[in-house]
Amino acid sequence: MSNLETILEFNQAFVETKGYETYKTDKFPEKKLVILTCMDARLVELLPKAMNLKNGDAKIIKNAGAIITQPFGSVMRSILVAIYELGAEEVLVVGHRGCGMTKLNSENIVAQAIERGISETVITTLENSGIKMNRFLRGFESVEEGVVSSVAIIRNHPLMPSSVQVHGLIMDSETGKLEMAKVN
Repeated sequence: MSNLETILEFNQAFVETKGYETYKTDKFPEKKLVILTCMDARLVELLPKAMNLKNGDAKIIKNAGAIITQPFGSVMRSILVAIYELGAEEVLVVGHRGCGMTKLNSENIVAQAIERGISETVITTLENSGIKMNRFLRGFESVEEGVVSSVAIIRNHPLMPSSVQVHGLIMDSETGKLEMAKVN
C-alpha cells in the first residue's frame, strides 16, 4: 500500500469519527503571529509544542531553511497576507540547529537531478535564461546567517508596516530550546 492510499484510508475514518472537531478554529491566528520556519520533519510537532502553540494560534509558513530568497516571492507574499488580511502583528523567523540547508551543495543537487533524468540541456537552458543554479539552490554557511538574512528582508520590505515586530530565533532540533538570533 502506498503512502497516499494509507493516508486516504485513515482520512476516511478520521472524518467519519469526527476527529476534526478538536481542531476547529477560524482562519485568523489567535496569537496574531506568523512564523516562517524550516520544513524539517523534526519540527512538525516539536516546534508548536516547544512554543506552546495550538491549532489556530499562528500562521506557519515552511520552506527549506526558513529562507526568503526573493523579496517578492511566495514566502513574503504569505507573510504580508497574514499581516494585512489575517491580523498578524508579529513575525518570527525560526531556524534550527542541524539544518540541511547549512552548507548545501548546489552543484551536488544539479548532479543528482541529471542522474535522475533531468537533461543537461534543461540545466543549460535554465542557466542561459538567467536562473543561476548556485543562487537558486543555495543554502547558508550557518543557521544564524539564514535567520538574519530572512529577518532583514522582512524588516526592510517596502510593504512591511513599521508597527509589526520581526524576530529571529534558533531552535535546537532535538530539545526544542529556543534562543534569540543576533539580528540588528
